[in-house]
Amino acid sequence: MKFPHPVPVTELADWLQAEIIGDTTLVATGMNEIHHVMPGDVTFVDAAKYFDKSLRSEASVVLLNERVKAPAGKALLLCRDPFDAYNRLALRYRPWQPLSTAIHPTAEIGQGTHIEPQVVIGPHVRIGQNCHIGANVYIGEHTVIGNNVLVQPGAIIGTDAFYYKKAQEGFVKWRACGRVVIEDNAEIGAGCTINKGVSSDTVIGEGTKLDCQVHIGHDVRIGQRCLLAAQVGIGGNTVIGDNVILYGQAGVAQNLRIGDGAIISAKAGVSKNLEAGKQYFGLPAGEARAVYRELAALRLLPQFFADYYK
Repeated sequence: MKFPHPVPVTELADWLQAEIIGDTTLVATGMNEIHHVMPGDVTFVDAAKYFDKSLRSEASVVLLNERVKAPAGKALLLCRDPFDAYNRLALRYRPWQPLSTAIHPTAEIGQGTHIEPQVVIGPHVRIGQNCHIGANVYIGEHTVIGNNVLVQPGAIIGTDAFYYKKAQEGFVKWRACGRVVIEDNAEIGAGCTINKGVSSDTVIGEGTKLDCQVHIGHDVRIGQRCLLAAQVGIGGNTVIGDNVILYGQAGVAQNLRIGDGAIISAKAGVSKNLEAGKQYFGLPAGEARAVYRELAALRLLPQFFADYYK
C-alpha cells in the first residue's frame, strides 16, 4: 500500500510513540508485509528468528520490539507491539469506508462498460473501458480492473485477506489494506471470490480466465493467459507463472511458486514449488508420468505378493 503522501519517519515515531533507532531523516512512502517490501516501505517483525530477514529486506523502516543495531540507511521504530502498530498505520492511512450507496461516488467507470443490476462497487474502484460486470457482483475498495474484462454474475472481488495474528485473547483481525488488480482481457467466472492483498496486490494477469467458484487468496499473483477451472483454490501469497492450467478442484497451498506452462490435473494437491513446463497429478502433486508409474506398480502389488507366498 502506498501512503497518500510521503511521511517522515519522525512523524511515524511520534504518532506511534516509538523510539527511532538509525536514520532519522528517512521518509516512508508506503507499507508492506515482508514478502513484498520495496525501498520506502514500512514493514514489521515481532519474532526474533525473523529479525535478520526483515533487517536485510528492501524496507526502509522496520517496526520491531527489541533493541538491535540499525543497518545503514534504515530506521527502526522500537515499539511494544509491532503488529498492533502496523495495523494502526493501515487503519490511519486507509481507513475503512462503509458503503451507503450501491456505487460509491469515488468509483471510476470507463467508457463502454456495462454494469448490470444489483452490482455493488466500493470506494476508489477503477474499472476500465468496454467491461461487462454481471448482476450481483461485489467489487471492494481500491480494486483496479483493466479494459475488456468480463465479470460474471455473483463474483466477489476485493474481500478481506484471511490474515490474523494469534493472541492470548484469540485471533486478532488484520486491516487488509491491499488491492485486487485484474488486468486487460481477463474473465472472472460466476461465484468466484478474490481476496485483496494484506498490504500488497492480488493480481489476475492479462488474458487469464477463471471458471466458476474459483477462490484466490490474498497477495496471489497469477500470470498472463492462465486457465483455472471450477473450484480451484489458491492459497495466499502464491505466485503462478504465465500459461498455467489448473483443472477442476485443484488446490495450491500458500507461499508457493508455479512455473510457466505448468499443467495441474483435476483434484491435485500442490504442497511445494512446481517447475515450469511439466504436468502434475495427485495428492501431493507430483510429475504426472512418475505418479502414473507408481500407481501402475501399486496395482501389481497384490498379484506380486500372491505369487511370492505361493
